[in-house]
Amino acid sequence: MNKPYIISHMMESVDGRIDCAMTEQIDPSNAYYDALDQLDCPSQVNGRVTMQMHFATGAPFKAKDKTPIGAPAHHKVADTDAYSVALDTHGSLRWPANVYEGRALLVVTSESAPCEYLDTLTAQNISWIAVGLNGIDLARAMDVLYREFGVRRLALTGGGHINGSFLAAGLLDEVSVMIGPGIDGRRGMASVFDGIEAPERPATLLNLQSVKQVNEGTVWLRYTFRK
Repeated sequence: MNKPYIISHMMESVDGRIDCAMTEQIDPSNAYYDALDQLDCPSQVNGRVTMQMHFATGAPFKAKDKTPIGAPAHHKVADTDAYSVALDTHGSLRWPANVYEGRALLVVTSESAPCEYLDTLTAQNISWIAVGLNGIDLARAMDVLYREFGVRRLALTGGGHINGSFLAAGLLDEVSVMIGPGIDGRRGMASVFDGIEAPERPATLLNLQSVKQVNEGTVWLRYTFRK
């Protein structure tokens, strides 16, 4: 299978926490987005929780006919080199527009998503991919992104569970981390990579590529993966 070059890009506290309200306190500048521009990733991906917080609208979608699509499929609205990719496993988010932050919206669901939901996306001129029986098959979704949608570079800008899922699937090529000058310390707050249910999983080893200080106290680290 093919896939885009995928970079996880996150702002965190010194203790590795990523709550947005907290990271905006410790570095209120535009440093995160300036660095994101330098990564040259026209397309970006976020998870359901992030998109629900920042873009989706209204109550969750409730299909009258719950018949699932039940097979891999995709719908492409138009050619572009910049997508806002939203992962929504069961097809529950409602969208106020087909563009988010200047990029064409592309929704990725599993094959359990109702046909009615995907028909709604089509009617809104929103591109979509449905792949994976019991959840989104990330590897196959990335293959479709590469082959059918022309995505060559992709930044993960969502939460710790999305990062953890891509890490567990072996899909990441690079980790870009900005450490702001502050500590969170609150119990239960998400970290940069989170949610992997594998207690015996060994540490993932990285190669440091660059270190750069930005602003007065934020450090930008870039890593690739050891083979």
